[in-house]
Amino acid sequence: MDFTIDYYNINAENFIENTQNVDMHQAQDRFLLLLDENALILDFGCGSGRDTRYFLDKGYRVTATDGSAELCRRASAFTGIEVKEMLFQKLDDRGTYDGIWACSSILHLPKNELLLVIRKMCDAIKNTGVIYTSFKYGDFEGERNGRYFTDFREDTFQEFMKGIPELTIKDHWITSDVRAGRGDEKWLNLILRKSDIR
Repeated sequence: MDFTIDYYNINAENFIENTQNVDMHQAQDRFLLLLDENALILDFGCGSGRDTRYFLDKGYRVTATDGSAELCRRASAFTGIEVKEMLFQKLDDRGTYDGIWACSSILHLPKNELLLVIRKMCDAIKNTGVIYTSFKYGDFEGERNGRYFTDFREDTFQEFMKGIPELTIKDHWITSDVRAGRGDEKWLNLILRKSDIR
């Protein structure tokens, strides 16, 4: 969605200020528990680069992408690695990553595009690889605060994922927004595991 990328390019400084120092270690560590040492992670829609830097500091190898040129520039400076400017739909790796981290990122896709992108994410991870992703908790889909959002509840996401049987929901949990003053907002956190069903 072009207007969503425009939003991040225009509001990059404010967005980074509100997200870069947020403590996400509980979700990050829950994800890392499922990966081997030195695993290769794709930070898919890395935003400020907060999570990329956390994973790098823990000794993991990280490839980071974002659709916003301005966020890529700033995240590259913050993490010390080159962040690739790329739309989610352009992912075409096959069996490359041990894990994909898509924190509050792919939620900006409408459902018809989202399923195709999750299929690409499934193809991009190795067998038994894992995907972490998160969505605002609810049933809304459409424009909100200058960006496009697709929200999910546990049951609606499970139904949605029937189209990709290789991915199973290994873990899910609800959290409150960790940003100051946003505690009333709920998030659906999901870890998906890939299995070879052939």
